[in-house]
Amino acid sequence: MTRQQHPWSRYVAVGDSFTKGVGDAEPASPGGNRGWADRVAEMLSLGSDDFAYGNLAVRGKLMNQILAEQVQAALALHPDLVTISAGGNDVLRPGSDPDAIAARLDEAVRLLGSDGATVVVFTGIDVHFSPVLRGLRGKVAIYNENIRAIATARDAIVADMWSLTATQDARMWAPDRLHLNPLGHHTVARMVLDTLNVQNPLEPLVPEPMPGTTWRQARTEDLAWAREYLVPWVLRRVRHQSSGDHILPKRPAADPVTRLDDPEQPAELLG
Repeated sequence: MTRQQHPWSRYVAVGDSFTKGVGDAEPASPGGNRGWADRVAEMLSLGSDDFAYGNLAVRGKLMNQILAEQVQAALALHPDLVTISAGGNDVLRPGSDPDAIAARLDEAVRLLGSDGATVVVFTGIDVHFSPVLRGLRGKVAIYNENIRAIATARDAIVADMWSLTATQDARMWAPDRLHLNPLGHHTVARMVLDTLNVQNPLEPLVPEPMPGTTWRQARTEDLAWAREYLVPWVLRRVRHQSSGDHILPKRPAADPVTRLDDPEQPAELLG
């Protein structure tokens, strides 16, 4: 058996669609999405007979909702490792204050670390590559500086999405252009494991990136994307609706992990 390469035995993830794994569809995974957090848990479980993982993330959740609905639930699972990526949906909302959002994140990080768990926080992605979101770049940068200050004050670890320039490649993104695809989630998982100094067998660009598109194809896809994804997203914001309304966490308990891409694992055991 592979020797465990880290000190953690109970990992809980909290957050929104990013942590839930939206964009990385996988029928064999609880909730139908795999995502970077599942991939990290699979790697952390290697060499351990008693590693457990819970994921309380729900798509569309705002910072206050994550603080109210997920933080105490996470503490009840007694984790020794917690990841929290939160506030992105707030930052996207017109008129929101990154300083006020960060104050709520600070409270969440304080609580999550109150029992001695290692806490990992995420900066936001540099959105300059996105024609739709690049106007928010300064706001994201301000929020990121707050996140780094929180990490320093609370002795948390920073998983730096801003400097993960690979995610600025269009081939990392799902068709909705708001969520990462399997390659994107895989790339984030590698970054998180590297941040935790955990050796792992994950290779870059696996699964392979999707092929690029021509200019004409891209413009046609832009129109289809705006109609199918952007307009409904804007309407939900105007109506104060969330894509996560009435949706439950995919892994509300901390349970053992099965590695879904293990070449030695029989296919019938992956469900």
